[in-house]
Amino acid sequence: MAGPTRDFWETRFASGSIPWDRGSPNPQLQRWIDAGYITAQQRVIVPGCGQGWEVAAMAAAGIRVTGLDYAPAAISACRALLAAHQLEAQLCEADVLAWAPSVPVDAVYEQTCLCALHPDHWQRYAEQLHAWLRPGGRLLALLAQVPSEESGHGFIKGPPYHCDINAVRSLFPASRWDWPKPPYPRLPAGPGAEMALVLTKL
Repeated sequence: MAGPTRDFWETRFASGSIPWDRGSPNPQLQRWIDAGYITAQQRVIVPGCGQGWEVAAMAAAGIRVTGLDYAPAAISACRALLAAHQLEAQLCEADVLAWAPSVPVDAVYEQTCLCALHPDHWQRYAEQLHAWLRPGGRLLALLAQVPSEESGHGFIKGPPYHCDINAVRSLFPASRWDWPKPPYPRLPAGPGAEMALVLTKL
C-alpha cells in the first residue's frame, strides 16, 4: 500500500507524536451544527477520528456518531475521552478503504482522513464516501491546504497531503454531488490551513 501504514499511525498515536491534534474539537464543527447541517439523532461517520474530539462533541449534541480509525491506539484514546465525559458513540478499528456501514448514513465529517491517505487511494476513498451516504446526505469536509515547493516539481509530499481544489473537484464531480458556490471559508490549521466545504450527495 502506498503511503503511511497502519504501524506508522499506531506509532504516532501510541507515542503521543500527533502535532496536528489541537486538544479540542475543530471550531468549524460547531458552526456546522449551529447551521443545521447535522442535527441530533442523525447518523454521522467520522473517518480517521484520531483522539476523538469531534466524536465526543457530536455525541454530546445527541448525534448518533461512529468514529473510525486505522490505529488501535487512536481508538483507545477516543474511547477513554468518551468515558471521561460519560458519552456514547460507536467506535470501529477499521480500514476506511474497505469498511462499510450497515445502512447509509446522513453525513460524513471528513477532516483528517483524505489528507492522511496517499493520493493513490483518493479515488477509492471518494467512492467509499459516496457509498456510505444516503441520497441527500452531506459530506462536511475540511480540506488540508498545505502546498509545497516539492509538489510544484511533481513530488508527492505528505502526510498531510495537499488537497488541491482541482483534485477534489475530480474526486467529487458535480454529476454526483451538489457543490455550493465559492468562495469557501479558509481556516487556520497548524502550519497550513483548511478549506471548509459542504457537498450534498445527489
